[in-house]
Amino acid sequence: MNSFLRIQAVFIKELMQLKRDRMTFGMVIMIPLIQLMLFGFAINTNIRHVPVGVVDHSQTGLSRVLVQTISATQIVNFTQHYLSIQQAQQAIASGEVHAVLIIPKDVSQRLVRNQSVGLGSPPSSDEETSRPIAQWLVDSSDTMIAAAIKSLRNMPLLELLNKPPNRGTPTFAVTLLYNPEQRTAVNIVPGLVAVILTMTMIMFTSAAIVRERERGNLEMLITTPVRSFELMLGKIIPYVFIGLVQTAIILGLGYSVFAVPINGSLLQLGAATLLFIAASLVLGLVISTIAKNQLQSMQMTIFVLLPSILLSGFMFPYDGMPLAAQYIAEALPATHFMRLIRGIVLRDVDVFNMRFDLYWLLIFTLIGLAIASLRFKKNLD
Repeated sequence: MNSFLRIQAVFIKELMQLKRDRMTFGMVIMIPLIQLMLFGFAINTNIRHVPVGVVDHSQTGLSRVLVQTISATQIVNFTQHYLSIQQAQQAIASGEVHAVLIIPKDVSQRLVRNQSVGLGSPPSSDEETSRPIAQWLVDSSDTMIAAAIKSLRNMPLLELLNKPPNRGTPTFAVTLLYNPEQRTAVNIVPGLVAVILTMTMIMFTSAAIVRERERGNLEMLITTPVRSFELMLGKIIPYVFIGLVQTAIILGLGYSVFAVPINGSLLQLGAATLLFIAASLVLGLVISTIAKNQLQSMQMTIFVLLPSILLSGFMFPYDGMPLAAQYIAEALPATHFMRLIRGIVLRDVDVFNMRFDLYWLLIFTLIGLAIASLRFKKNLD
């Protein structure tokens, strides 16, 4: 009986402590709620409305009907029109679109005869019924999007034909760029840099100020002439080098073990990585100024980490998410760095062609550093 009373006393004491710790209580409710909402609504493996472009060499009513018929599948959304294949390839490289449909001049004849004529040279007599009517150029660095576009390869076009199509002939040719073998490692390894840096950088600095408070070091800081801004910078600079080492390890092993190519400039990659590391460290500092103890800082880190993994495009394509989820993703530094590192490493994109993501990381870093400095008070309260 006495043992039961003692257990009851400890139980009541823990409940009261949890009630006072509103941050922990809030995380107990919010973490499963956020996960449920993300997996239930935001995460969608059925890819829809992928932004694509078209190069229409035909410029006929039939070619426009063809585009409308493809759009009706809701797998793709034609957002851009290009005059040449070179422009289309540049748009794919910069990430403006994920694929481009090339419609040849004689698409009408190909549809009527249901024959396959090459996009360049005239075919031989035995090839006339063995080639597709048009061609897709696809960025296959994202394997899920590439698979969605490939599903259109045998798309039936009975409403445009007077007879059933040749069953042995695909409707469209599909050319896969940047990852023709569709190896998952090519897509995962660069994205893993963003995930690991997000995890470690935020985790390192989210407990920085809290740890000083719990160890009693704030009293010493109060007596020093160190300003809040200087303290924030001093806290994050050592971890910048740690982040660069982690990046070198991941990409180095990815290149040597998994044969992941590094096609872009290492200098541009380093600049983009430095910006992302700074943004992640500053986000951790903001968390550190909010949390009351290290447990709360860890809980808030998880609260940020989960959306960063699920919404940044690392596991699920960004374009397949609902609009509300995309707005949330745009607020996360990992989303912007995911585009930058995949563009530089896999597609050899000039970083200035993705300057929106660079500017966003820079502005996020400056605003976050200012907020952390203003929130930090050199007192014992």
